[in-house]
Amino acid sequence: MKKIKTIHTSRTIMYAELEQVMAYSIDSKKFTEALVQNVTGKKSSSGVVKTARYLKQLYGLNIQDPLFVAFHYFWKETDAHEKPLIAFLYAVQQDDLLAESLEVLQKVKPGEKAAIELFEKIIEKYHPNQYSANTSRSMAQNIASSWKQAGFIEGKVKNIRTEPVITYRVACFAFLMAYLYGNRGDYIWSSIVVKTLCLPESKLRELAMECAKRDLIQYQYAGSVTAISFTKLLSKIGIDGNKN
Repeated sequence: MKKIKTIHTSRTIMYAELEQVMAYSIDSKKFTEALVQNVTGKKSSSGVVKTARYLKQLYGLNIQDPLFVAFHYFWKETDAHEKPLIAFLYAVQQDDLLAESLEVLQKVKPGEKAAIELFEKIIEKYHPNQYSANTSRSMAQNIASSWKQAGFIEGKVKNIRTEPVITYRVACFAFLMAYLYGNRGDYIWSSIVVKTLCLPESKLRELAMECAKRDLIQYQYAGSVTAISFTKLLSKIGIDGNKN
């Protein structure tokens, strides 16, 4: 049986903790030092260790990894309201349960309730008879909380499906992540990170055109053929465009 890659058995995307680490290390790039210094303010040594482990598992915090290099760049370039979204987009690629839960958001329309039971059903669908009822419930609540932190759900109890504002910078980050994972052309739209934006293809193309106008990407769409590249942006960030 394939091992599930997730922190949602115990945690959410931990945006508040990530924000503290990034604030401490954004210029120095000393992310390990931030974790050791307990900038997240955990009250016990075990809490410090666990927080560091989960943050590294979900975000890597490795400035040698091209994916994290891109994340670090966009974190510096984005506004406060955009940061939870790029954090979520980064996390969804690293966490199996979070990625699988996208099905819930795709089925629930804005204004409708994204009930915890729906997340439980997705867990059972992909991992039948693997978790107890209590564990599944806890995991579902953690997953829903992660979506809340990104702005796709709101409300402490009702869990109402909402639509966060997807700016061109957030979209550009999603397109770049898909590209770095090896997706090209129209396959970028079907990548998990871009699908997580929960936008129709027409809107994605509008955002791609806006990114191109701002010289962030090179985008062409003609004769049902899509071409997207990031030559200038990758050069500016300082990576070669390949994950490995």
